[in-house]
Amino acid sequence: MAETRSEGRTMLAELLRQVPGLAEDDIREFLLLWNRHVVLRRGDFLIRAGQVERHLYFVTSGVLRIYYPSQTEEICVGFGYANTMVCSFPSFVDSRPSDYCLQALKKCELVAISRTDFTDFLERNAAFARFWRTELERVLVGRIEREIDLLLPEPERRLARLLARSPHIFQLVPKKYIASYLRMTPETLSRLR
Repeated sequence: MAETRSEGRTMLAELLRQVPGLAEDDIREFLLLWNRHVVLRRGDFLIRAGQVERHLYFVTSGVLRIYYPSQTEEICVGFGYANTMVCSFPSFVDSRPSDYCLQALKKCELVAISRTDFTDFLERNAAFARFWRTELERVLVGRIEREIDLLLPEPERRLARLLARSPHIFQLVPKKYIASYLRMTPETLSRLR
């Protein structure tokens, strides 16, 4: 278990070392806070609607879907895969019950940092706080692009925009979840592909 957690930290360290302005000592200190290791089997939940998100996760292997459960369907709003961070973000930020579920689509391994450790570290490390702000800005731009996707009436254009942004997604995620993400039926997606 410690070996796998170490592998996850190594992957995270490789990404952080690519960020200009982050000192090696700060990276090492930050990585020590990622002290929780999580293994999910296919179908397991990382978080369910109604739970409070207390961790930020770094996916070292596997794929998760993030979805909003409604009474009539499960609306896919995103995915997490190797070398990405995931959590139920509104719950993580506000410490309120999550509206979303995060579920493994295949076996996943993740390392995690607690919300408290994460926010405390950002408070005392200006370089990491700048990095986090930049990441949030990048994610916000992605969410705006996603919102545009959902407003487009033509399924062909929604698919084309996804392919331009994330062509790798089709190698990672089953088509029925991609169809949900694009707000179309699996049959429509198959016809367009």
